[in-house]
Amino acid sequence: MIKDFPTDIGLIYEGERIRKQNMFVELGGPKSTGAELLEVAPKDQVEDEKINIVGQDILDMDEGTISPLGIYIKVAGPQLEEDLEGVFERRIHDFCNYVKGFMHLNSRDIIWLRVDKEAKKAGLSLKHVGQAVAMLFKTEFDVIKKIEITFYTEEKETKKFLEQAKEVYRKRDLRIRDLSEEDVDVFYGCILCQGFAPEHVCTITPDRTSSCGSISWFEGRAAVKVDPKGPLVEVPKGELIDPDRFEYAGVNEMSKERSQGAVERVLLHSIFDYPHTSCGCFEAIAFYIPEVDGIGVVHRDFKGTTPFGIPFSTMAGQSGGGQQLSGFSGVAKEYLRSPKFFIGDGGWNRTVWIPKELKDEFYDDIPADVRDKVATEEDATDLDGLKDFLKEKDHPVVKNWKEEVAVEEKPAMEAAEIQMSATGMPVAGGGVTIIFKNAKIYAEKVIIKREK
Repeated sequence: MIKDFPTDIGLIYEGERIRKQNMFVELGGPKSTGAELLEVAPKDQVEDEKINIVGQDILDMDEGTISPLGIYIKVAGPQLEEDLEGVFERRIHDFCNYVKGFMHLNSRDIIWLRVDKEAKKAGLSLKHVGQAVAMLFKTEFDVIKKIEITFYTEEKETKKFLEQAKEVYRKRDLRIRDLSEEDVDVFYGCILCQGFAPEHVCTITPDRTSSCGSISWFEGRAAVKVDPKGPLVEVPKGELIDPDRFEYAGVNEMSKERSQGAVERVLLHSIFDYPHTSCGCFEAIAFYIPEVDGIGVVHRDFKGTTPFGIPFSTMAGQSGGGQQLSGFSGVAKEYLRSPKFFIGDGGWNRTVWIPKELKDEFYDDIPADVRDKVATEEDATDLDGLKDFLKEKDHPVVKNWKEEVAVEEKPAMEAAEIQMSATGMPVAGGGVTIIFKNAKIYAEKVIIKREK
């Protein structure tokens, strides 16, 4: 343990949440800039256990400040290889959360951190956080012989670092695109997020990067090699139970074991019935829109509202936490490039709405015959507008619409009908219709569970 450390350090604090009323400062997050990057470097370019701060330290900030944050870690060791970078980088999340009063969420360029008032009062600084993270990395991984950490809080330097990090992410993502699930015998499972989402188990395949976007199949393989008892495990594929939606016996067995029995089946490339669970660190959410029988995708950086009239943050709060919720699935943005992108549901031919920023980024990856038929917030801001756009563009989903006229001409009902899921949002595969007559209902949460 580090001598004279101002707060405690330990696994017990991994799931700690710092609420706004207890927060001293916020770093990164949706209202600022944040990114983290870990790279393997030659040993002569790493000054062991040196902690650098470019900009203000926590203790110099005013209460209530929202500051940009970049975390850059260089590691060295004769057994280290590039494939380990993304895996080690994901452990920044764990090790930051071991520090009492310091909360870390998400990964890559969507990190969001908070420092609580008690930690500030105790004298916690970024130097201390860096010392703790460096110690934990070297304790956990014998292959890391040297480590140097730089924190950026100055806005201009943080933005420059962000661009550097994005270029590295892009190069990492490129490596996996020529490999498919049919080319390999094993996948990888990850439980790194169980501190915040106890039932979440991430399955990583060549066609499905981890939901946080940080760990590809190659990086999963490297992680298991260097840390065989760690949070990533090898998963034999086993029998292909459902060749349309890609349900594997091996994935089911691993998910059941690692979720303590909460998740028994997983359809890797479908958002219906038994979709992949969602932790909270996902880069984007895919969601079903029953009114048009289509799929929407919204990413974390989108500040507007979806056609449902709700923003990403609300949807993330409803569908995260490790739940397996039919009609919703957290995904990495890179999954939009996958040839198996929700192939069990129709893929891009079923996708009807994504934010313009996301569409521009992945425009060339969307099949040419449908890319201009997928709406953005510039084309449709609500369900009626979305329906009109899809009709005008003759999107493939329009052919699946049935009895539209009969529905529109249906007489007004005397009672209000509300269709909802356990999240309060429309759900695929059934839903529940509740009819209230002459009633006022006030409820913060409605939980409906299927009887087994």
